Amino acid sequence: MWKKKNLFLAGSLLFIIFVFFSYLVHKNLFTQFDFNSTVHLQDDISRHFDLPFSWLSIIGNVEVMSVVLGLILIIYWLFNKRIKALLIFLFFAGMHLLELFGKTFVHHPPPPHFMLRTQYPVNFPQFYVSTQNSYPSGHAARALFVTVILALIVGKNKKLNRQMKWLAYGCLMIYDGFLLISRVYLGEHWSSDVIGGSMLGASFALVSAILL
Repeated sequence: MWKKKNLFLAGSLLFIIFVFFSYLVHKNLFTQFDFNSTVHLQDDISRHFDLPFSWLSIIGNVEVMSVVLGLILIIYWLFNKRIKALLIFLFFAGMHLLELFGKTFVHHPPPPHFMLRTQYPVNFPQFYVSTQNSYPSGHAARALFVTVILALIVGKNKKLNRQMKWLAYGCLMIYDGFLLISRVYLGEHWSSDVIGGSMLGASFALVSAILL
């Protein structure tokens, strides 16, 4: 059973690391690493993954993930009678304000267009919007926020045995892994964008977990 104080401290520390990492990204210290990792992923992964990974882009967008998180929190409230858990959605919204702040003030242009491999199975307008900067990855932030919250809820559930919990953790980790890799492979983000977004999402989720 996790302690809320420890989660808050862990989330706060992770956020401090995120801020420091963002400064390093702004100073362009990961330029070569970003380019090399994108090239390696695009060389090593078959083009057959273009469409499946593009579907992950749709699943990970803000509209879908907002609905998913909302349903998770409502179900948690109905079963545990903790209405303050619904306030976690405010942390989710605040995280997006930090994402917008980063994309406004952290100078980090996205990958060049020739690296873009995203296909558009559904005509969502946001896929055609090009931002000046790409740091941090909103998809990565949302994925980690939602999966961390889900993992904590699973860990807190006394009706699930250890095997069921580890199965759930494994599924969440697989989803995160594919989603994060897809952002770089598709040429939507650099690796540093994904790392920063992951830290941002996880830190906000850990801090908001005091409401569970």
